[in-house]
Amino acid sequence: MTLSHDHRTRRRRLGVGAVAAGLLAALLTAQPAAATPDPGDVPASREVSKSTEAQARKAIADGEIPGQDEIVHSANVQHLANIPKDALPGVNSDLAFQGRYAFAGNYDGFRIFDIADPKAPKTVAQVLCPGSQNDVSVSGNLLFLSTDSSRSDSSCNSTTQPATEKSSWEGMKVFDITDKKNPRYVAAVETACGSHTHSLVPKRDNVYIYVSSYSPSSTFPDCQPPHDGISVIKVPRKAPEKAAVVAFPVLFPGEGPDGGGNPGAPTNPGVSKTTGCHDITVLPSKDLAAGACMGDGILMSIKDPEHPKVIDRVQDNVNFAFWHSATFNQKADKVVFTDELGGGSGATCNAQTGPNRGADGIYDIVGKGESRKLVFRGYYKIPRHQADTENCVAHNGSLIPVKGRDLMVQAWYQGGVSVWDFTDSAHPKEIAYFERGPLTTDTLTVGGSWSAYYYNGYIYSNDIAKGFDVLKLTDRRTDPAQRVRLGELNVQTQPDYFG
Repeated sequence: MTLSHDHRTRRRRLGVGAVAAGLLAALLTAQPAAATPDPGDVPASREVSKSTEAQARKAIADGEIPGQDEIVHSANVQHLANIPKDALPGVNSDLAFQGRYAFAGNYDGFRIFDIADPKAPKTVAQVLCPGSQNDVSVSGNLLFLSTDSSRSDSSCNSTTQPATEKSSWEGMKVFDITDKKNPRYVAAVETACGSHTHSLVPKRDNVYIYVSSYSPSSTFPDCQPPHDGISVIKVPRKAPEKAAVVAFPVLFPGEGPDGGGNPGAPTNPGVSKTTGCHDITVLPSKDLAAGACMGDGILMSIKDPEHPKVIDRVQDNVNFAFWHSATFNQKADKVVFTDELGGGSGATCNAQTGPNRGADGIYDIVGKGESRKLVFRGYYKIPRHQADTENCVAHNGSLIPVKGRDLMVQAWYQGGVSVWDFTDSAHPKEIAYFERGPLTTDTLTVGGSWSAYYYNGYIYSNDIAKGFDVLKLTDRRTDPAQRVRLGELNVQTQPDYFG
């Protein structure tokens, strides 16, 4: 059942207490191909205490939270479609868009949808190619896929293999998507510590890829500390099989085995030690990038795409545990950084955690040129508490392009999808939402919206467990965005919407 609620804050009592060139993609039909999904990439459920279970059930009975799988949303949101997972049973991950197509990552591969009719998306192809997280992006006829789990080789038939073995492989995969029904696997590039996420800097003849990865170990031959930078891959558009790492810029210079990033505990208890970056968002029109790098947030110049340069660096050792992602506003005078407290599997949208942790941090960019600074202004967190059986924290989102306003749609895992206004950096506010009730009340089972992005008049969400959702937002504050049409969108490569 779907319920429509007036938009308001709901206060709840919860939670106090082989060489890749020429390889063919494994296209799925009703029968999976030779490769099999990797169960080691799927987060496990965790049992909760009897008191937590009882608390969640009572909250549902009292109407404080939606029932299991029940959908609720603000009055200005319509739920147009849901396409369940099909041949790829793994965790759904990131999204990218091109023309009439949406590309949806999954820990077992990726899926291509035809979204010409947003009310009835159609599956065009499903590609079995296991490896977390399989973050996906597209540029022209090329699709890029991140692999951040140690595999036996670079093929789509690979199996899990310990990172302690030198022959293990992690990195970037490249597909030719000229024929959307038959993507071809054309290149693979191994990168230090794999590729957790990646960001594209497209140029005319080449595509540069900033590869974010982290957590090195002296026992990993291909992931040695200090891992204090990012891998830069250059992909020639006309010869993608020649893709190669061309640079490894050090973003956190410093002496010692861990480089110069945030030291984490015990110096900063509860904060992740910086051993690389989790995600980078580039704004090519302004030659800027913002990096969310575990214990640090950074602002970079990318005038020379092979050699990005850090302009400013900030930390929040009080409320941020893990700097996860970044989003510029259109004027490039603000950055929203997200804190993934609990690593995406924690129940942190409760009263006990509070409004400033597991939230967004809004920073103004002040000054000019290489003297620009990041200045903290405020936090934003969804105003609806979730059950302690629901993983919930700030996650992937995008701008909603409206001139004169700073608007964003964002995924919050089982907290759902939130649309919010940060035009006033110090006083952000939610203006719309969509969410499902808990997946379970007796376990903490990872689920919910991984990515929620605005593209050509609609919001698309990739739900970890429930599949691909399409939402329609109708609101005078966001309606002007419907006039902005894009031919391609990779959210970590922010477009100049009005240029």
